[in-house]
Amino acid sequence: MKMKKVMSLALAMSMVFTMTACGGGAAEAPAQEAPAAEAEAPAAEEEAPAAEAPAAEEEAPAEEAPAAGGDVAGKTVVFIPKLTGNAFFEAANDGAQKYAADWGFTVDYQGSATASAADQVQVINNAVASGADAICISTVDAAGVRDALLAAKDAGLAVCTWDSDAESDARSLMVSQGTPEVLGQMLVDMSVDALTKRGVDPAADEVKYVWHYSQATVTDQNSWQVAGEKIIAEKYPNWVKVADNYYSEQDAEKAVSTGAAILDAYADIDLIICNDSTALPGQLKAAQNKGLGKDDITITGFASPMSIKEYCDADVLYEWGLWDCGIQGAMGCYLAAYMAAGNEVKVGDKVSIPGIGDCEILANDCLSEGDTTADTNNGVVLLPETTVFTADNVNDYNF
Repeated sequence: MKMKKVMSLALAMSMVFTMTACGGGAAEAPAQEAPAAEAEAPAAEEEAPAAEAPAAEEEAPAEEAPAAGGDVAGKTVVFIPKLTGNAFFEAANDGAQKYAADWGFTVDYQGSATASAADQVQVINNAVASGADAICISTVDAAGVRDALLAAKDAGLAVCTWDSDAESDARSLMVSQGTPEVLGQMLVDMSVDALTKRGVDPAADEVKYVWHYSQATVTDQNSWQVAGEKIIAEKYPNWVKVADNYYSEQDAEKAVSTGAAILDAYADIDLIICNDSTALPGQLKAAQNKGLGKDDITITGFASPMSIKEYCDADVLYEWGLWDCGIQGAMGCYLAAYMAAGNEVKVGDKVSIPGIGDCEILANDCLSEGDTTADTNNGVVLLPETTVFTADNVNDYNF
């Protein structure tokens, strides 16, 4: 991999575009909006009212990103998932490939079937050796890939992240699905709604619950769990966490066995929150294997609609959520190419992403309290929406 030094850059997505399913149809599900709001396409009409994240201040418009720098055309971005074969990451790659074809640069999707920091380091090193211009990575372990990413920056590659962040000085821009507070609140809200639908009073009844997700080193999922726990402690002191977090390491078979272990250990558990796209289908399969349905136990979390549809159709859960991972993957790759082309941004600047909209660069502390942000080429961009999936809208999506 060649070229420009990574320019750490903070961006927050301030756009409103029609929510699509990885190249699919319009989203009619209730959406939670992240701060922002300028877009190239009008927002999709929604059947249910949107749950809005705190809106960004609109009185002082952000500055346009400087025009200096080069074009993204002709660049090569190595796009690295946590693991291959997972519906979420494959859909993100589909979106990135679709948009990159229009933008005129190459997205080289490389990864391992195992969610391993060591495997990601090998892919990073291969990217450098191949002469790529940039890397866009969802990290398994931020600390575990830090040295490799810094070496890639030193070799002249632009480094951006998406989905799960690196340490902020090891990359330029991060494309995040939302702040920990927004996504933690979404997980709690889905839990409350599903509990209510099966006759449990979340505000008065004792609710026994536990978290099941990938692993303790995954930045994004841990931040959502911490934020969710804070919300539960403040709003639902009657809820009882029955055990420490369960981890299934983004292994599909282990997700089922871990899910079964939870159900065996806590036969009277009320709620299992799976903030991981491998843990959720595994937990649902384990419940289904034991003959449990959505009126026996509440299971919810984050995963693509198609990966959960069979369990929704079988009445194993009421609802779950996600965001448009195809748009997220495309944005991450575009910004990596944009940095590799020599463009410079700072907090408050906007970058216009063709076909998607304008995204604003935010400071790193919007994701991690106390984190610092470099003067240029460092920061965070937020996706504008998340979506709750139910039996009423799951067939509107194809990812």
